[in-house]
Amino acid sequence: MSNQPKPRIAGPTLPVFPIACWALGAMAFAQLLVVGVALAARFESTRQVRIVEKEVTKLVMVPTPAKPAATAEVVVARAPLPDPPLAAVAAAASLPPPSPLPTPALSDPRAEQLLTEARQARVAGDMGLAIVKLEEARGRLPEDPNIQFELGLVHEAMGVFDTATGYYEKVFQMGVAGAGLLYSRAAEKLRDGFETEVLLGKLALGHVRILNDPHYETGQRVVLSIPVQKAPGVELELKDLSISVEFFNRSTRDGIIPLEDKSWVSEKWVSERFEWAGGEETLRMTYVIPKRDQATEHLFGERTYYGQVVSLMYNGEVLDVQAWPRDLAARSRQKATIAPDGRQGPEFLDKDNLPPDFDPNQAMVLPPR
Repeated sequence: MSNQPKPRIAGPTLPVFPIACWALGAMAFAQLLVVGVALAARFESTRQVRIVEKEVTKLVMVPTPAKPAATAEVVVARAPLPDPPLAAVAAAASLPPPSPLPTPALSDPRAEQLLTEARQARVAGDMGLAIVKLEEARGRLPEDPNIQFELGLVHEAMGVFDTATGYYEKVFQMGVAGAGLLYSRAAEKLRDGFETEVLLGKLALGHVRILNDPHYETGQRVVLSIPVQKAPGVELELKDLSISVEFFNRSTRDGIIPLEDKSWVSEKWVSERFEWAGGEETLRMTYVIPKRDQATEHLFGERTYYGQVVSLMYNGEVLDVQAWPRDLAARSRQKATIAPDGRQGPEFLDKDNLPPDFDPNQAMVLPPR
């Protein structure tokens, strides 16, 4: 027999490697399961709606009601009137609107033309011509309300209020049928009366004298002598008496322009004490336009004296206005009038015809004309 060892038969063995793999797989599955649950829980938490209240401070401007003005008118509340009956409303709606009163027409064409010319003369201040035209028109139509009313206006403008009232009464007595619209106007004149200025016609401007000296040593000099005439027996407060003069120049570039530099004008009353000798006092105004050099004259043009508007005022009221040339009346703030003696403009003094020793700053004594 041989001495070779006999092979040993091993018993059954465990599958270690598969068991380890299964164990690792179970652990990985458990970790995945845990991670999945955590993710699911987190996802569910993010889906919840949260309401967050936050206080925000905001400034709101509340308007304060304004206090009522001190000068505001008082509002008066009245009880409502009862509604008118339906029948009265229907009747009023069916009536035509009232037509205004017509002014009676003149039946004579010549009288109508004379009336138009008289109105133009009255507006222009020529009351004498207006009366002549109206008297001729009244000879053709003695009872025409248009002519009667115009005569009343002319006499009212002249200050003859008694005569004007008589004409207005004639128109008023004609009634609505005879005078039409002039009836109501005449009634207003008779009701309201006439307002008169206390010193109107008692204080006026006299005949203005103008001395134009274009060859004065410092420029062009203009000396105005403005007489103020007072009716006898009229008492005046000198502090309330004033005269204003608006000077106008002619410029080669700008045309007719008002004076802007008041330092060019000096004024002086001839009488230091007002005695109203002969019922007149004179104001002397000297206006000097300074010379310009050639460069300034080339740029701004040459200036020369053109005219003036003289206004006589007492206690703030305008009593008389004179403009020369007369076209300055449209440029002035005041309305110019024609002197009652019919003179159309001032008197110009020619320096060449005056005595060599003539001084315009002294009182002017002119020979009688």
